[in-house]
Amino acid sequence: MRAWGLLALAIVAEIMGTLTMKWSSLNQSQSGYLIMLGMIACSYIFLSFAIKRIALGVAYALWEGIGIMLITLFSVHLFDETVSPLKICGLVTLIVGILLMKTGSKKEADHDPA
Repeated sequence: MRAWGLLALAIVAEIMGTLTMKWSSLNQSQSGYLIMLGMIACSYIFLSFAIKRIALGVAYALWEGIGIMLITLFSVHLFDETVSPLKICGLVTLIVGILLMKTGSKKEADHDPA
């Protein structure tokens, strides 16, 4: 259960780092870039601990997939970015892919004799 918490922290840190990068580029804030670097570093550190217990493919798919979805949503609200119908289809496809990855990993774990 701790590994899933670390993965959640990795996702949150990635989202914060990426959003800070966008904010810094708009406001030309050099300190924002330092915060971005720190958050991205924390994200990778948390992810590296999470994959000790979670399959790498599953952890990475969740980390990137959930990150992309939430970054897109926050970008619309914070930075007035637009989401086209094609982007919405892409996000739906992403959600389906994440669910398939997660479901497939449960079945593999159930059949694993070790």
